[in-house]
Amino acid sequence: MPTLLSVNVNRIALLRNSRDHGWTPDLIALSRIILEGGAHGITIHPRPDERHIRTADVAPLSDLVKQFPAAEFNIEGNPEHNLMALIAANRPQQATFVPDSTTQKTSDHGYSVEHLRRIKPLIAEAKQHANRVSVFVDAEIASIQAAKDCGADRIELYTEPYALAPATTLQQFADTAKFARSIGLGVNAGHDLNLTNLPPFVREVRPDEVSIGHALIADALQFGMTETVSRYLSAVGTKP
Repeated sequence: MPTLLSVNVNRIALLRNSRDHGWTPDLIALSRIILEGGAHGITIHPRPDERHIRTADVAPLSDLVKQFPAAEFNIEGNPEHNLMALIAANRPQQATFVPDSTTQKTSDHGYSVEHLRRIKPLIAEAKQHANRVSVFVDAEIASIQAAKDCGADRIELYTEPYALAPATTLQQFADTAKFARSIGLGVNAGHDLNLTNLPPFVREVRPDEVSIGHALIADALQFGMTETVSRYLSAVGTKP
């Protein structure tokens, strides 16, 4: 099964929000270019402080993705903060639960077993509004088993440890992904993946989907958005 590319557009919104008028860059127009370039989906992570994605952005992005029948909309965030209302209102194809705090600059760890057990009712609630629920986890067997036990459909592997030490961690990620699939979970991955470290990761881990934001948007400053999306599609092996 090919690995799909979902582009996280938070960094576009962050740049827009650095000016009070908030007009440019145009989040919706650039997201359209991303989808027209062949990306398989759009990911957003709206935080309560609206430092990048604002609540007002979510519905227009949802409407945009609906114009591309093969694409998916993924809303991620902390279900104990502001995520659940956004899922109910917008009914994305995928809801991804992330255990971030309001003070974190970016996601930096996956769910513990205990925390997954605590949010089990929220997973069930989210599945009433999204096609599937994914939970953000470290590459640890216990957390992956807990994700299955709590009703998740997929896991998203937190990949910063791989980005920092690919040679020594790649096999661990491959093994945990294999275990996840053996118990019926889909496997997503994200965080600090880029054009250099993505091809070996995809080759060994074979994720269903990767969600990439920071590196892709940074590369787009150099190569342009359409060319950058094309390069990432090549990196995951799904360029048309």
